[in-house]
Amino acid sequence: MIKAVIIDDEPLAREIVKEYLSTYTQIGILQECNDGFEGLKAIQQHQPDIIFLDVQMPKINGFEMLELVEELPAVIFTTAFEEHAIRAFEVNATDYLLKPFSKERFDKAVQKWLDKRQETVPVETAALLETAAASPLQSNRVVVKINGKIKIIPIQDIHYLEAADDYVKIVTAEGPFLKNKTMGFFEKTLDMQQFARVHRSYILNVNQVTRIEPYEKENHLAILKNGAKVPVSKTGYPKLKSALGL
Repeated sequence: MIKAVIIDDEPLAREIVKEYLSTYTQIGILQECNDGFEGLKAIQQHQPDIIFLDVQMPKINGFEMLELVEELPAVIFTTAFEEHAIRAFEVNATDYLLKPFSKERFDKAVQKWLDKRQETVPVETAALLETAAASPLQSNRVVVKINGKIKIIPIQDIHYLEAADDYVKIVTAEGPFLKNKTMGFFEKTLDMQQFARVHRSYILNVNQVTRIEPYEKENHLAILKNGAKVPVSKTGYPKLKSALGL
Protein backbone atom coordinates (compact mmCIF):
# COMPACT_ATOMS: atom_id res chain seq x y z
CA MET A 1 0.00 0.00 0.00
CA ILE A 2 1.13 3.53 -0.78
CA LYS A 3 1.11 5.60 2.42
CA ALA A 4 -0.36 9.11 2.32
CA VAL A 5 -0.86 11.92 4.85
CA ILE A 6 -3.13 14.94 4.40
CA ILE A 7 -2.02 18.19 6.07
CA ASP A 8 -4.49 21.08 5.88
CA ASP A 9 -6.16 23.25 8.52
CA GLU A 10 -9.45 23.36 6.57
CA PRO A 11 -11.70 20.32 7.26
CA LEU A 12 -13.56 20.77 3.96
CA ALA A 13 -10.29 20.79 2.03
CA ARG A 14 -9.22 17.56 3.72
CA GLU A 15 -12.58 15.97 2.88
CA ILE A 16 -12.16 16.86 -0.79
CA VAL A 17 -8.70 15.28 -0.94
CA LYS A 18 -10.03 12.17 0.85
CA GLU A 19 -12.92 11.92 -1.61
CA TYR A 20 -10.63 12.30 -4.62
CA LEU A 21 -8.23 9.70 -3.20
CA SER A 22 -11.02 7.17 -2.62
CA THR A 23 -10.75 6.04 -6.25
CA TYR A 24 -7.12 4.99 -5.71
CA THR A 25 -7.29 1.61 -4.01
CA GLN A 26 -3.49 1.43 -3.82
CA ILE A 27 -3.24 4.61 -1.71
CA GLY A 28 -4.09 4.51 2.00
CA ILE A 29 -4.55 7.65 4.12
CA LEU A 30 -2.71 7.11 7.38
CA GLN A 31 -3.54 10.40 9.06
CA GLU A 32 -5.17 13.81 8.62
CA CYS A 33 -3.43 16.78 10.25
CA ASN A 34 -4.71 20.24 11.18
CA ASP A 35 -1.38 22.09 11.18
CA GLY A 36 2.34 21.83 10.51
CA PHE A 37 3.22 20.51 13.96
CA GLU A 38 0.79 17.61 13.58
CA GLY A 39 2.04 17.08 10.06
CA LEU A 40 5.67 16.87 11.16
CA LYS A 41 4.82 14.30 13.84
CA ALA A 42 2.77 12.26 11.37
CA ILE A 43 5.61 12.20 8.84
CA GLN A 44 8.09 11.13 11.50
CA GLN A 45 5.74 8.41 12.74
CA HIS A 46 4.37 7.00 9.49
CA GLN A 47 7.12 7.87 6.96
CA PRO A 48 4.54 8.35 4.19
CA ASP A 49 5.32 8.00 0.51
CA ILE A 50 3.40 11.16 -0.34
CA ILE A 51 1.79 14.09 1.48
CA PHE A 52 -0.95 16.48 0.37
CA LEU A 53 0.08 19.76 1.92
CA ASP A 54 -1.47 23.19 2.42
CA VAL A 55 0.80 26.24 2.67
CA GLN A 56 -1.04 28.76 4.84
CA MET A 57 -1.65 27.09 8.19
CA PRO A 58 -1.52 28.21 11.85
CA LYS A 59 1.58 27.83 14.03
CA ILE A 60 4.02 27.00 11.20
CA ASN A 61 3.27 27.02 7.49
CA GLY A 62 3.82 24.19 5.04
CA PHE A 63 7.23 25.40 3.87
CA GLU A 64 8.54 25.75 7.42
CA MET A 65 7.30 22.27 8.24
CA LEU A 66 9.10 20.76 5.24
CA GLU A 67 12.36 22.39 6.31
CA LEU A 68 12.18 20.34 9.51
CA VAL A 69 11.62 16.98 7.78
CA GLU A 70 14.82 14.97 7.54
CA GLU A 71 13.67 12.59 4.78
CA LEU A 72 11.20 14.32 2.51
CA PRO A 73 8.31 12.37 1.02
CA ALA A 74 6.79 13.37 -2.29
CA VAL A 75 4.75 16.56 -1.96
CA ILE A 76 1.60 17.69 -3.74
CA PHE A 77 0.60 21.17 -2.64
CA THR A 78 -3.12 21.81 -2.21
CA THR A 79 -3.47 25.50 -1.42
CA ALA A 80 -4.84 28.92 -2.28
CA PHE A 81 -1.33 30.42 -2.01
CA GLU A 82 -0.65 32.53 -5.10
CA GLU A 83 2.85 33.97 -4.90
CA HIS A 84 5.67 34.23 -7.40
CA ALA A 85 7.03 30.77 -6.55
CA ILE A 86 4.18 28.91 -8.23
CA ARG A 87 6.17 28.17 -11.38
CA ALA A 88 9.06 26.88 -9.29
CA PHE A 89 6.68 24.60 -7.43
CA GLU A 90 5.43 23.04 -10.64
CA VAL A 91 8.98 22.35 -11.78
CA ASN A 92 10.41 21.04 -8.50
CA ALA A 93 7.52 19.64 -6.48
CA THR A 94 5.44 16.73 -7.68
CA ASP A 95 2.65 19.20 -8.40
CA TYR A 96 0.87 22.31 -7.20
CA LEU A 97 -2.92 22.39 -6.99
CA LEU A 98 -4.56 25.77 -6.65
CA LYS A 99 -7.82 25.68 -4.71
CA PRO A 100 -10.49 25.03 -5.78
CA PHE A 101 -9.19 22.21 -8.02
CA SER A 102 -11.18 19.63 -9.94
CA LYS A 103 -10.99 15.84 -9.71
CA GLU A 104 -9.48 15.83 -13.19
CA ARG A 105 -6.69 18.19 -12.13
CA PHE A 106 -6.12 16.16 -8.94
CA ASP A 107 -5.91 12.92 -10.92
CA LYS A 108 -3.35 14.47 -13.24
CA ALA A 109 -1.14 15.36 -10.25
CA VAL A 110 -1.42 11.95 -8.63
CA GLN A 111 -0.80 10.13 -11.91
CA LYS A 112 2.29 12.25 -12.53
CA TRP A 113 3.68 11.08 -9.20
CA LEU A 114 2.69 7.45 -9.77
CA ASP A 115 4.49 7.52 -13.12
CA LYS A 116 7.63 8.92 -11.48
CA ARG A 117 7.36 6.32 -8.73
CA GLN A 118 7.28 3.50 -11.27
CA GLU A 119 10.34 4.96 -12.93
CA THR A 120 12.00 5.17 -9.47
CA VAL A 121 12.83 8.82 -10.13
CA PRO A 122 13.23 10.74 -6.85
CA VAL A 123 11.13 13.84 -6.39
CA GLU A 124 13.41 16.86 -6.06
CA THR A 125 12.13 19.44 -3.56
CA ALA A 126 15.27 21.25 -2.41
CA ALA A 127 15.03 23.99 -5.04
CA LEU A 128 11.34 24.36 -4.25
CA LEU A 129 12.02 24.99 -0.58
CA GLU A 130 14.82 27.45 -1.30
CA THR A 131 12.50 29.45 -3.54
CA ALA A 132 9.45 29.12 -1.36
CA ALA A 133 11.22 30.07 1.82
CA ALA A 134 12.01 33.45 0.30
CA SER A 135 8.30 34.24 0.02
CA PRO A 136 6.63 36.87 2.22
CA LEU A 137 5.12 34.05 4.31
CA GLN A 138 8.47 33.33 5.90
CA SER A 139 10.23 36.68 5.86
CA ASN A 140 9.02 37.60 9.38
CA ARG A 141 10.44 34.57 11.21
CA VAL A 142 13.02 31.81 11.15
CA VAL A 143 12.26 28.24 12.21
CA VAL A 144 15.00 26.06 13.72
CA LYS A 145 15.05 22.60 15.27
CA ILE A 146 16.81 22.09 18.62
CA ASN A 147 17.09 18.62 20.16
CA GLY A 148 13.97 17.50 18.33
CA LYS A 149 11.99 20.60 19.37
CA ILE A 150 10.84 23.42 17.10
CA LYS A 151 11.87 27.00 17.85
CA ILE A 152 10.29 29.95 16.03
CA ILE A 153 12.45 33.09 16.04
CA PRO A 154 10.76 36.39 15.07
CA ILE A 155 13.20 38.34 12.91
CA GLN A 156 12.98 41.38 15.20
CA ASP A 157 14.56 39.21 17.92
CA ILE A 158 17.65 38.55 15.80
CA HIS A 159 20.70 40.63 16.76
CA TYR A 160 22.93 39.42 13.96
CA LEU A 161 23.75 36.41 11.80
CA GLU A 162 27.21 34.93 11.46
CA ALA A 163 28.56 32.42 8.94
CA ALA A 164 29.56 29.17 10.65
CA ASP A 165 30.93 26.60 8.18
CA ASP A 166 27.90 25.00 6.48
CA TYR A 167 25.50 26.77 8.83
CA VAL A 168 24.45 30.27 9.81
CA LYS A 169 24.56 31.21 13.49
CA ILE A 170 21.47 33.22 14.43
CA VAL A 171 22.29 35.29 17.53
CA THR A 172 19.43 36.43 19.79
CA ALA A 173 19.05 37.49 23.42
CA GLU A 174 18.32 33.82 24.21
CA GLY A 175 21.61 32.75 22.66
CA PRO A 176 22.81 31.45 19.28
CA PHE A 177 20.89 29.02 17.07
CA LEU A 178 22.21 27.20 14.01
CA LYS A 179 20.35 27.05 10.71
CA ASN A 180 21.44 24.94 7.75
CA LYS A 181 21.26 27.79 5.24
CA THR A 182 23.71 30.18 3.59
CA MET A 183 24.39 33.84 4.21
CA GLY A 184 23.30 34.49 0.64
CA PHE A 185 19.95 32.90 1.38
CA PHE A 186 19.32 35.21 4.33
CA GLU A 187 20.55 38.25 2.41
CA LYS A 188 17.88 37.55 -0.22
CA THR A 189 15.18 36.65 2.30
CA LEU A 190 15.49 39.28 5.01
CA ASP A 191 14.32 42.87 4.63
CA MET A 192 17.52 44.77 3.84
CA GLN A 193 16.01 47.95 5.27
CA GLN A 194 16.11 46.25 8.67
CA PHE A 195 19.18 44.08 8.06
CA ALA A 196 22.49 44.87 6.36
CA ARG A 197 25.21 42.57 5.02
CA VAL A 198 28.03 44.40 6.74
CA HIS A 199 30.69 41.74 6.18
CA ARG A 200 31.03 38.56 4.17
CA SER A 201 30.46 36.66 7.42
CA TYR A 202 27.91 38.94 9.12
CA ILE A 203 24.39 40.24 8.58
CA LEU A 204 23.34 42.81 11.15
CA ASN A 205 19.96 43.93 12.50
CA VAL A 206 20.39 47.70 12.23
CA ASN A 207 17.87 48.26 15.05
CA GLN A 208 20.42 46.71 17.42
CA VAL A 209 23.18 49.19 16.56
CA THR A 210 24.06 51.83 19.18
CA ARG A 211 27.18 53.25 17.55
CA ILE A 212 29.82 52.65 14.89
CA GLU A 213 33.51 52.90 15.73
CA PRO A 214 36.54 53.10 13.41
CA TYR A 215 38.69 50.01 13.32
CA GLU A 216 41.92 49.13 11.54
CA LYS A 217 42.44 50.53 8.03
CA GLU A 218 39.06 51.30 6.42
CA ASN A 219 37.06 48.88 8.53
CA HIS A 220 34.67 49.63 11.38
CA LEU A 221 32.99 47.96 14.34
CA ALA A 222 29.25 48.10 14.97
CA ILE A 223 28.52 48.16 18.71
CA LEU A 224 25.18 46.55 19.56
CA LYS A 225 22.79 47.18 22.46
CA ASN A 226 23.97 43.98 24.16
CA GLY A 227 27.61 45.09 23.91
CA ALA A 228 28.53 42.75 21.04
CA LYS A 229 31.00 44.05 18.48
CA VAL A 230 30.33 43.11 14.86
CA PRO A 231 32.99 43.80 12.20
CA VAL A 232 31.98 46.04 9.33
CA SER A 233 34.05 45.74 6.15
CA LYS A 234 34.90 48.51 3.70
CA THR A 235 32.16 47.33 1.32
CA GLY A 236 29.69 46.70 4.15
CA TYR A 237 30.02 50.18 5.65
CA PRO A 238 28.01 51.98 2.94
CA LYS A 239 25.26 49.32 3.22
CA LEU A 240 25.05 49.85 6.97
CA LYS A 241 24.95 53.64 6.60
CA SER A 242 22.22 53.35 3.98
CA ALA A 243 20.15 51.05 6.18
CA LEU A 244 20.58 53.47 9.10
CA GLY A 245 19.54 56.39 6.90
CA LEU A 246 22.92 58.14 7.23
